[in-house]
Amino acid sequence: MTAVKDVIVIGAGPVGIAAAAHLIQRGLTPLILEKGNSVGSSILDWGHVSVFTPWKYVYDSVVKTMLEKQGWVTANNDELPTGKDIVEKYLQPAANLPELKQSIWLNSEVLAVTKENLSKMGSQQRDNALFEVQVKTPSGIQQLKASAVIDASGSWSSPNPMGLNGLPVFGEVENQQSISYGIPDLLGKDKATYANKRILVVGGGHSAINVVIDLMKLQQQHSKTTINWGLRRNNIDKLLGGGINDELPARGELGTAAIKAIQSGHLDVLAPMKVEAIEKTSTSLKVFLSVDGVAQEIEVDRIIVAAGFRPELNMLRELRLDLDNIVEAPSALAPLIDPNLHSCGSVKPHGVDVLSHPDKGFYIVGMKSYGRAPTFLMLTGYEQVRSIAAELAGDHKGARELQLSLPQTGVCNTGNRVGKSLDKSSVEQRTTRTSCCGTSKTSQAQSCCG
Repeated sequence: MTAVKDVIVIGAGPVGIAAAAHLIQRGLTPLILEKGNSVGSSILDWGHVSVFTPWKYVYDSVVKTMLEKQGWVTANNDELPTGKDIVEKYLQPAANLPELKQSIWLNSEVLAVTKENLSKMGSQQRDNALFEVQVKTPSGIQQLKASAVIDASGSWSSPNPMGLNGLPVFGEVENQQSISYGIPDLLGKDKATYANKRILVVGGGHSAINVVIDLMKLQQQHSKTTINWGLRRNNIDKLLGGGINDELPARGELGTAAIKAIQSGHLDVLAPMKVEAIEKTSTSLKVFLSVDGVAQEIEVDRIIVAAGFRPELNMLRELRLDLDNIVEAPSALAPLIDPNLHSCGSVKPHGVDVLSHPDKGFYIVGMKSYGRAPTFLMLTGYEQVRSIAAELAGDHKGARELQLSLPQTGVCNTGNRVGKSLDKSSVEQRTTRTSCCGTSKTSQAQSCCG
């Protein structure tokens, strides 16, 4: 007979590990299911990239306390770790803690979550029914049971395709061997793939800027490398980020670096750009696109799509969820993070009430809780799971006493903003930052998300 777990946690990233630690602190027994062969396996995919947040914002307080009791020493609080640093210096030591080690199953991919003997249609005694989690393990498919489930699986494995309509463009699927998603290691293991090649980068967020900056460094070493940067929307505010107004300086500096890249003339900026189709030729990819409504064709060797991510929801289709139909985040959270309304680097701390669904005891947390919205902070996820652990342990009051103060950020705007041109002259003329709290010429601008 299958043993019933108190809580199954899906994903062994920072938020999943934190969830397990908070549950253990509350006297509950978690089981973490991680589809990769290491904790933080998705993070290792972008392990070469430095995060915006210094170490002091990476640690969960309960995990940190557990580690310190074993003699673990923190890194410099103000240093910016890479993804690899986070896994090797924080997550792997945490996974080896006596309290957590036996609670983690690696190479265990969750295929589906449902209610015992009930599909989404079944209502009889639904609140009292256990959760059933179907998981693919090295020894075969198993069916596990739990009183509650916390989905911290993230969204890294579900990148957005190239099309403005949310679908792959014609030829995108057929030419996957020449297309990468996310942030390739352009100066490391992937260098030979991109050196002296013609590259098209699609995307206008922080990931795309990282890619473009690394490509420019590669270009300095390999002069035949050419860069086309296609921004699907013509919005200078998003590119600038928080600039000098951002309490996470690395994020502000990234926006500034993007502007310098445009000014340098070492890359071609295509904005607003829409890719219509991709065609394989004998030596390259022919990309049919429009720039500001004018049809063009360019030939490239590789395409890098850095256009964000979406939550993988198919494994949850037999659960009753309350998700916003636009952002695909919990309905109560969606208005706080919908990029159509505003763009903020921090969102007011929130917990169990905001994250609850009709199927009691099921929660989506971490990056996946933001649905298709960008700019998630790990500290936000840690507060989410602290609140949920308190609720599951019966401390309903503690679950609602939010205990988090987030760094302010200038990455904030509201309303339907008219896009600014990305030509050189407009970039050079722009000397102020606009936030939802007004236009500021100082370094102390407020954020709407405080």
